[in-house]
Amino acid sequence: MIPHERSLVKRLEGKPFALIGVNTDGDRNEVKTRSVNDQVTWRSFFDGRTNRICGDWNINSFPTIYIIDHKGVIRFKNLRGAEMDKAVEKLLAEMEKVPQ
Repeated sequence: MIPHERSLVKRLEGKPFALIGVNTDGDRNEVKTRSVNDQVTWRSFFDGRTNRICGDWNINSFPTIYIIDHKGVIRFKNLRGAEMDKAVEKLLAEMEKVPQ
């Protein structure tokens, strides 16, 4: 999914959009190295084997994807590829209609 995520982040640069990753692999240094090699430029947190973040968010399988609107409401779950892009574009369009 990283190539798709990278293209999504690049395409939405300058828009009110954030991609946040949570990694549960066991070795923090290996995760850092892989993130550099994979050109992960978005926020990414290390949850390691403690799974504190995963526990709080009730994540039981990987990857789990939450698409959250500008109010912090989970609007979509586990969409990928074109479906994920469509959902993000829908929420961006909704947010642009909100009076400032």
